[in-house]
Amino acid sequence: MRRTEFEMAPAAARAFLASQATFHLASTTPDGAPLLRALHGVVVDDYLAFHSAPKGEKTGVVGRAAVAVAEEVIATVPSTFFDPIKACPATTYYRSVAVHGDVEELVEPALKARALQALMEALQPGGGYRPITHADPLYRAQVNGLLVAGIRLDRVAGKAKLAQNRKPAEVTELLAALWRRGEPGDPRALELIRAANPAAPPPDFLVAPAGVTLHPWLPAADADAVAALLAGTYWNQGFTAAQLAAAQRGSTAWVGARDDAGAIIGSARAISDGAKRGWIYDVIVAPAWRGRGVGQALTRLVLDHPALRATATVMLGTRDAQALYARFGFVDVATRPPRDFTTTDMVRVR
Repeated sequence: MRRTEFEMAPAAARAFLASQATFHLASTTPDGAPLLRALHGVVVDDYLAFHSAPKGEKTGVVGRAAVAVAEEVIATVPSTFFDPIKACPATTYYRSVAVHGDVEELVEPALKARALQALMEALQPGGGYRPITHADPLYRAQVNGLLVAGIRLDRVAGKAKLAQNRKPAEVTELLAALWRRGEPGDPRALELIRAANPAAPPPDFLVAPAGVTLHPWLPAADADAVAALLAGTYWNQGFTAAQLAAAQRGSTAWVGARDDAGAIIGSARAISDGAKRGWIYDVIVAPAWRGRGVGQALTRLVLDHPALRATATVMLGTRDAQALYARFGFVDVATRPPRDFTTTDMVRVR
C-alpha cells in the first residue's frame, strides 16, 4: 500500500470484513470476460464464503483468481473544510478490505452448512427459524444442492482513510467542521476519525473534565452498559434492562462519557424532530463520577447535537436536578406564558 498511514492492522481488517453483509467479487469467466458481482458473504472457517445456484453464473469463477472487496463510506467532505478557495482538498473518508485468492468450492457438508447458517444469522439476526445443519433432513437437499464457494483469508489487505495524513490541528478542525455540518452520519464519522487520530487535541465541544472523554456518538454495543447505569433510577421504574437498552439505541441523539480505561461512566439521549420539539431523556452519571461536571458536559453536548441544536422547544422531566438544567436555560413549564391556542394534551400508556 502506497500510503502506509492508511493501512489497517490485519485483525482490524478481518473484523471489518466480518461485519459487512455484502461484498463485490471481481474475477473472469471461463472465456476470459470480466465478471463483477455484488454478493452476500460471510466469514467462516478462515474463508470469505458465498453461495450460488449449482449452475449459476458464479459457478464459472470456481478455480479462478479473484478479488473480493467490502467497503464503507464514512464521510464525504467539501474542500471548504480545509481551504476557503481551492476545490482540490475535497475528499471522501472510507474503510475498505480486499481479499485476493482463488475461488474454491466448499464441498464438505458440515462446512457448507456452517456457511449457510452464518449467512442466515447475518441476514436474519432476529432468528425465528430452525438453524441450518448438514444432518437436518429439512435442509439436507439445500446443503447438498447449493454451490458454496469461498476465498481463503490468506491475503487480506485493509485500508482506512480517516485523515491520518492530516496534522493534529487539521484533524481537530475537521472534527469541528463535521459537528457544525451535522449531517445524519457525521457524529459517527467524527468518532471514527477521532479514534484513528489519537494525537489530535479534542475540539472545544468535546473538552471534558479530567479523566473523562466525551463521545458525540455511541455504538449499539454500549446500550447494555448504559442500561446498567440507569437501573433503579426513579424515572425508569417498571422498565426492563432490555427496554432501557433499546431506548438508547432508538434515540435520535445519544452521547456518552468514558473514563481513561474506556468504560462508560455517563450518557444522555434525546428524541427530536429537529425543528419543533425535542425531549432529553436518561441523563445519567456513574455514582463515583458525580460532582465532577460530567453531567453538565453531557447536557451541553446533547443540546449541541445536530438533532437538537436548531429545535425550537426542548423539554425534559426531573424532580431533583432543576438547578443543573436551569444553567442551560430550562424553566418550569408552569412559568411559561399561556399558549396562543387551545389544545387538550393526551397520552397513551401501554
